[in-house]
Amino acid sequence: MSEAHPSQKAAILKAELRQFTGDLERYRHWLNRRLIYTPGVKFLAESAGAYWLIDAVASWIGTPQYRAAVEADDRINELHFWKLEVRENHSAILSARVDADVAPFIVQEIEFTDFCLESIDLWCGFDGQHYILYLPSEH
Repeated sequence: MSEAHPSQKAAILKAELRQFTGDLERYRHWLNRRLIYTPGVKFLAESAGAYWLIDAVASWIGTPQYRAAVEADDRINELHFWKLEVRENHSAILSARVDADVAPFIVQEIEFTDFCLESIDLWCGFDGQHYILYLPSEH
């Protein structure tokens, strides 16, 4: 994909991501062993050079800020939603919400990224043992 124009690369990646609709295969995060992710998330990370995005989510799971948010709203421990939004100046914001109409409980500013999509949504559910990061199409 590196040969394509950035907008063409983004369009190709979006089309490829829609093909991921659920799978039993999982990958364990190298540092936060409680976070596992799906083939769709792995494909996103490989295709967009964005393993850093999985690392960013993994770095928040289990932190005092995360645990305080769970105490305030236990829905977070069942399912919550991460969004990366890339700005025109190549900075970005990563946020986590429990619902669309609720303020984010985590917000991280990213100074620079070459992520090829304008935004990406990742969902994170808890199965009682692991946090599972997946694409919305894999739900």
